[in-house]
Amino acid sequence: MDVANFTPVASAIGGILIGISASALLLLYGRIAGVSGILAGVLKPVRSDTAWRAMFVAGLVTAGAVSSAFHPAAFAIAVGRSPAAFVVAGLLVGFGTRLGNGCTSGHGVCGISRGSRRSLAATATFMVTGAATVYVVNHLMK
Repeated sequence: MDVANFTPVASAIGGILIGISASALLLLYGRIAGVSGILAGVLKPVRSDTAWRAMFVAGLVTAGAVSSAFHPAAFAIAVGRSPAAFVVAGLLVGFGTRLGNGCTSGHGVCGISRGSRRSLAATATFMVTGAATVYVVNHLMK
């Protein structure tokens, strides 16, 4: 295990903040914090439903920028992959998100907490596929 990447306190704090944010969005506005769906609503806007989505996405970007300014090392990419590999990986994640009708935030955080069997199946699929992909890329494609 790479001890430098073992950050249980920061991870727990991040998880708590994600949980509070997802709960607040659901309790206050009746909306699910599925980031891919929220972003899709910004890219393909509906008049009465775009402002909150744009503010949510802006908040994600702003929080990342502020966090990066205070702790740039946390955002350092230590994976030896080409920019093309990152582009392909991003496109595959986007395709999988559309195929699975949601992402890890919508299914994994919000769906499982609401007891959705569909979200449990989707999250299990994300996790198994992710683990298999890491194994193949790191051990079989060298």
